[in-house]
Amino acid sequence: MRTQRSEVLSRLSRFVDMDSHGLRKFILLTIVETRQFTVSSLHETVSQKFEVSRKVVASMIGYICSRLGILRVNKESYRSPKTYILRDEYADIARSVLSDTI
Repeated sequence: MRTQRSEVLSRLSRFVDMDSHGLRKFILLTIVETRQFTVSSLHETVSQKFEVSRKVVASMIGYICSRLGILRVNKESYRSPKTYILRDEYADIARSVLSDTI
């Protein structure tokens, strides 16, 4: 049986390998650098380099959060936006996957 860290590593590698335009790598790199973000703040950063809609960024965050499992979600109140935080235990794995693909 595979450990959870090795499963996350293989999923992250597949996620980055499917990247044809560099968008996934850029989003993952931005997540690793900022470590805490909202959909709006990440979209603002990504839209400076790529022409993408807010929905594209939101769906990619949802995929990273649910399928890859490297993000935590924090919501202060029902009116505030969700804040996504990179889990400390997976930050090194994300950095290593990014350094392998560059």
